[in-house]
Amino acid sequence: PGGCPALCECSEAAKTVKCVNRNLTAVPPDLPSYVRNLFITGNRLARLPAGAFPTQRLPDLSALNLSGNHLQAVEAGAFAALPALHQLDLSSNPLISLSPQAFGEGSSPLEELALRGALRDHGVLLSLAAVLQSGALRNLSRLELADNGLLLLPAGMFVALPVLRQLDLSNNSLVGLQNVSFQGLGQLQSLNLSDNSLSVLRNGTLAQFRGLPALRHISLDRNTWVCDCAIEDLVAWLKESDQVEGKEALTCAYPDKMLGKALLKINGSDLDCSVPVDLPSQLQTSYVFLGIVLALIGAIFLLVLYLNRKGIKKWMHNIRDACRDHMEGYHYRYEINADPRLTNLSSNSDV
Repeated sequence: PGGCPALCECSEAAKTVKCVNRNLTAVPPDLPSYVRNLFITGNRLARLPAGAFPTQRLPDLSALNLSGNHLQAVEAGAFAALPALHQLDLSSNPLISLSPQAFGEGSSPLEELALRGALRDHGVLLSLAAVLQSGALRNLSRLELADNGLLLLPAGMFVALPVLRQLDLSNNSLVGLQNVSFQGLGQLQSLNLSDNSLSVLRNGTLAQFRGLPALRHISLDRNTWVCDCAIEDLVAWLKESDQVEGKEALTCAYPDKMLGKALLKINGSDLDCSVPVDLPSQLQTSYVFLGIVLALIGAIFLLVLYLNRKGIKKWMHNIRDACRDHMEGYHYRYEINADPRLTNLSSNSDV
């Protein structure tokens, strides 16, 4: 129990074991029981099955770094036998499978989880959301999801993280936060949204930020802010809020005439609000206007008919009389053609 695996470096005094760049394909089974800090990085583990860490053999393991191991699958129960695990780093692994039961059936003691560059597969992102929403990681105080190329986050992803203090979403491709709920994150202190593709923050998101009393560090730099009428609410919030770090450096990316202009220096006169920016609302207004015009035309047509009702009635009577005379002529000719005597008489008369 006090020994050191052959391909690892151990320090009993520091309670640390390092198995770095050793081409390991599995977690060493003979890890010393004293270990509190375990580094297994730069190897080729591929998968982390249930029982990868011996049950009750590592009662004090607190910090586990598994970054850069080519991990693709984390199976159910992979971390269930680590009762003291508080820090876990799975960064830089090409995960394609993350079991919702990876941390066991109950609540995990995990406090810090790093998944930098490990959520490129959308299915893994959904699995992580399921894990977080289940309450299995309700003790998390720090969650790092940077460098994952995320476009959108699953709805309600953070609702079961009541003690979360730091959330890092930097260096992704987030285009909006409309479906993201920060409600319930009453202890959130730091939110990093830098290096994304955010063009605007809507009123609903800004209201959530205002409702988080502990949130004092929001990073929004290096986003593609579109400075049109839709950004007025964001600009007003930036001017009144002390939550945003380095807000003086936030600048417009579009349109070209606003390129590089500081958001804090934007006034209403700088924005062209004569053209609606909400196309669906514009189309809806056009349809309403068209309906009103058609209704007006119909009303005018009915009014004209009403005012000319006598003339129209006389005209219809004339048409009826003309049709009746025409039909009587057809009827007379039919009777002549049907009676042989009249036919002969008609022929003799012609002669």
